[in-house]
Amino acid sequence: MRIGILGGTGPAGSALGARLASVGFDVVLGSRSKERAIEIAAAVKAKWPALTLAITGGDNDDASACDVIVLATPWDSAATTAVDHLALLRGKVVISMANALVRVGHEFQPLLPPRGSVAAHVQAAVPECRVVAAFHHLPATELGHLGDPIDSDVLICSDYAEAKKIAMDITAHIPGCRPLDAGELSNATAIEAFTAVLLQLNVRYKTRVAPKLNGIKKDPRAGA
Repeated sequence: MRIGILGGTGPAGSALGARLASVGFDVVLGSRSKERAIEIAAAVKAKWPALTLAITGGDNDDASACDVIVLATPWDSAATTAVDHLALLRGKVVISMANALVRVGHEFQPLLPPRGSVAAHVQAAVPECRVVAAFHHLPATELGHLGDPIDSDVLICSDYAEAKKIAMDITAHIPGCRPLDAGELSNATAIEAFTAVLLQLNVRYKTRVAPKLNGIKKDPRAGA
């Protein structure tokens, strides 16, 4: 499976791309600047010379031509980026990982995008795509530490059962990550907003927290 990351040169996009490449996926980091994407992909490979990473850089069209797409752009450009590449995205699974947040003084506060969440806004903008909300709470720094597992649950929601299963299968390949079926896309509102709470805890306790939910025994790959 080839996974394209729109906004793949940012901290979250490049770290997720490196992690997915480290577990066997063929990853294309996309950017408005192809040269920048090629540079970032080369830097990832140079950082981990002992690993054979199938990660390359390209423009956003190159990333959009992949089988599954991750939107790792800033939240306020996620929908417009998807619309700009709709010809290549039509019918595909598009994973939205953006959170609409603002820092006010020492506090992080969630914003309310159109349709209630970034993921729902993207789905409304590109109804021909199958949008999934996922990866919101994974810290970029830990994602980029390829030798270490990430001890985190990943809450995943979508209105498309098969698209959600694909995102859960991808997540299950990441050591330490447990994908959890969080229902329909309407739940992305709460999932995205909760990121503000996690960031506030990071600041207060000078750490990087990740959510872990107790009491779920079912195989997470089984879906709903």
